[in-house]
Amino acid sequence: MTSTQPSSRLPPVSLAWLTWGLLASLYFVGYFQRVAPAVMVDELMRDFSITATMLGNLSALYFYTYAAMQIPSGLLADAVGPRRVATAAAVVAAAGIVLFAQADSLWMAGLGRALIGASVAVAFVACMKLAGHWFPANRFATVTGISLLIGNLGGVLAGVPLSEAVASVGWRAAMLASAGVTLALAAVVWLWVRDDPSERGYASHAHPEARNNAMSPRRSLKLVISERDTWLLFFAGGLIAAPVLTFAGLWGVPYLVQVHGLERSHAAGFTTTMLLGFAVGGPLLGALSDRIGRRKLPYLGAALAHALGWLAFLLIDDLSASALYLLFATIGFTAGGLIIGFAFSREVNHPGAAGTVGGVVNMAVLGFAAIQQSAMGWILDRNWQGALLDGARIYDAAAYHAAFLWLAVSAAGAVLFVALTRETYCRLRFDADA
Repeated sequence: MTSTQPSSRLPPVSLAWLTWGLLASLYFVGYFQRVAPAVMVDELMRDFSITATMLGNLSALYFYTYAAMQIPSGLLADAVGPRRVATAAAVVAAAGIVLFAQADSLWMAGLGRALIGASVAVAFVACMKLAGHWFPANRFATVTGISLLIGNLGGVLAGVPLSEAVASVGWRAAMLASAGVTLALAAVVWLWVRDDPSERGYASHAHPEARNNAMSPRRSLKLVISERDTWLLFFAGGLIAAPVLTFAGLWGVPYLVQVHGLERSHAAGFTTTMLLGFAVGGPLLGALSDRIGRRKLPYLGAALAHALGWLAFLLIDDLSASALYLLFATIGFTAGGLIIGFAFSREVNHPGAAGTVGGVVNMAVLGFAAIQQSAMGWILDRNWQGALLDGARIYDAAAYHAAFLWLAVSAAGAVLFVALTRETYCRLRFDADA
């Protein structure tokens, strides 16, 4: 039975991780759906008779609606709690996946992708909101990093395993199976997850200002967008994440297949390496930031190394397979530094607006990726030499190089924005100013 009596005893660590982990599973589903088109490129182009630009737009619909829902997701998480928001989102996501899997036209497939993106958009923000109640503040970057690990494991599942499933049963059947898993998750989250430890008779880790829930959505949003460092971290996160999500999430596999002649599953193994690096980098760099009591220094170092990684990819020809695996792992690992930005942004803002600031900053992560995915497709089509294989367009190395140049430019921009931020020393400025 749920207890509402006040208590001074904090929740057991195992209970905190279980509660938070179940809700974080929705982020796993969302990440799986995010990068799934990368191993279906040929099937989608053939089934819907589309070009690279149109495929980029189809994939990017997930990102556009995801980005558009970030601020509403944050406001909802602050107003009604992560449990209700996440449960409803999982149900809608399952419906969107079914619509996408059964689509017989491009507009229906696009609607399905849009529904998936809009619904799973709440996952990361809800995870951050829940973490603020179930874990101490000095573990926030670590916990947020673990959420990135969980999400990227979903991306890993959408690599070689999904590629094999698509080859075996087809992309539509594989997507329908994932819809069933998502619907089951909705039931589990509703039955187990609680927004605050007090609902299970324990003391909360949340700041009193966050527990009072007295801040209106309008004031919350006003405070967040008026903070200078919010915008610096908004652009930094978007510019460091977009190259990874664009390459590993859509264009990396066809590039490795068409330019380097790899089998699709082998190519997916390379992009999976990037996602694995991303998954590991998040929690490790987040934990490092928590341990040394700094946000700007580790974030800036990761952003700089990330930009150098993309520059090396563009400038060094004829890398061996092992060197390419190592380079992709490094690029992904250093991109995980963006997790520090979420703890960073939380500390520069009012604690009562934790969900809202998470939504604002995360909007750039997916919004910029959506723009880049579409832009890459447009650049590829502009440089297409007319080659076709079974109805699908084939692009040469020069076309891909022209498109991928902007990945390095994006990563370099992230370095600039992180450099302009002000250090918080892992403390809430709200408390420092009080």
